[in-house]
Amino acid sequence: MDIRPSRRDFFRTAGTLAAAAGLPASLLTSASAIAADAKVLTIAYHTALPSWDPTVTAVAVNPTVQSIYKSVFDTYIDQNPDLSFRPGLLTKWGWNADRTKIELEVRKGAFWHDGSPVTPEDVVWSLERAGDPKTGNPIQFVWGKIGNFKVDGQKITADVKEFEPTLFKWMAFLTAYVLPKKAYTAAGAQGWEDKPIGSGPYMVDKLEKGAYVRLKAFPKYWGPKPAFETVIFKFVTDPTARVAEIESGGSDLTLEIPYEEYNRLTKRKGFGGSAAPVSDVGMIFISNKEPMLDENVRLAMIHAVDKKAIVDKLLLGYGVPIDTLQAPQYAAFDKSITVKYDPNAAKALLAKSGYSTTKPVKFTIQTTRGYKPKDYEMIQAIVGMWRKVGIEANIETYEIAKHFELRARHELAPAAFYNWGNAIGDPATSTGFSMFSHSPHSAWRTEDVDKLIGPLWGEKDEAKRIAGYQVADRYIAEHGLVLPLLQYVQPVVYRKGLKFTPHIAGFVLPQNVTPA
Repeated sequence: MDIRPSRRDFFRTAGTLAAAAGLPASLLTSASAIAADAKVLTIAYHTALPSWDPTVTAVAVNPTVQSIYKSVFDTYIDQNPDLSFRPGLLTKWGWNADRTKIELEVRKGAFWHDGSPVTPEDVVWSLERAGDPKTGNPIQFVWGKIGNFKVDGQKITADVKEFEPTLFKWMAFLTAYVLPKKAYTAAGAQGWEDKPIGSGPYMVDKLEKGAYVRLKAFPKYWGPKPAFETVIFKFVTDPTARVAEIESGGSDLTLEIPYEEYNRLTKRKGFGGSAAPVSDVGMIFISNKEPMLDENVRLAMIHAVDKKAIVDKLLLGYGVPIDTLQAPQYAAFDKSITVKYDPNAAKALLAKSGYSTTKPVKFTIQTTRGYKPKDYEMIQAIVGMWRKVGIEANIETYEIAKHFELRARHELAPAAFYNWGNAIGDPATSTGFSMFSHSPHSAWRTEDVDKLIGPLWGEKDEAKRIAGYQVADRYIAEHGLVLPLLQYVQPVVYRKGLKFTPHIAGFVLPQNVTPA
């Protein structure tokens, strides 16, 4: 039996769906018709795209917008769905013998969306721009460690000003996109937002800011031809509206919906689904401000959280509890570092500082709502667990863009929920960037942690570097400096007739969707 609503039923509900999604009803109805087109893929996406500059803007480090960026732009190095590395616009890369230089080779036969060829000069310009402190790139301190570029044909060499062990991993990660020097310079920052140009499988056809972006397949793309001629990312931030989108036929694929809805939809004829572990972890930042300067409070709030119950009952088993910022697939994961759920220990710790259920410690916790499945509900459950031991937390909701803004200014609340993405699985890009005080992404900023992490940034002995991060993770856990919660499982639902390839980094790439 076909579970899709009739055309009449859909038009009747279009206005309701539009209001929930924050989109004009006309877009929903037209997109419903488009969704039935075999050459068009419509994705109900869970966050809007605030900028078309994937390199130097603050939003460029938002992991969730990378799926759109990766549809339009190429990174220096690419990744397979299992996170292994493969050539992107670079076909070869590496260090010289003493690691004082890097050597790169640029792909021949790649073109920009305006038809001009991708050149080594574009690659050099992109690397120099990413490493320029004046641009404000949040990852500048990685790219700024190389310089003095020289071009010889398709080959590029550069001096290593400061050794960065994860440099080539970063070339497949955040802000690692190659942009066209000539086109960007001619357009300027504002002009670029109106007409961005990449070298990826899709080119931008139309953007309605805050509503949707329409992409067209690029006929001169150097890689495999994508299956769909047109891709529409509809920005639907409300999870209920995303469920309605996929059920109504307004979209062909959606993600990050409640797990109850995932189970319901994938049991029905006409839908397929994927629920695979991804490299994202849910965590609560702790800021070094009152009352978190009290170690008893920090440890109590951590011991009071029953992570297994949250995963089993609230997330229906879709998740993996964690006690450090390393997921099981990460290079520095150490299963011996554990923090037990122990509400009695939490009460005893609070009592040492004069707190109890009748005299609770009070603070604000910030969280997104609908950005990840059950994010707000999870924080509600945690606040309930805290209340039982003597912690009274006020919940404040915000959009993910606001989180980035506050974090960059070191103005997060004492506790703040966040989804930390780490597509390369390196401890530098989890514990390192989230806990080192000189990182723009940290909330806890103290010298004791810096002394553990600081020497690891340039450590050339890989085994020693990984072991050093495990020492740092143990110290952080013992002193309660962050509250890791779980590794996420990403729910993706799609209509019958599609085949979706999940990506451990959590990317939902239209080039990875094909007809079944």
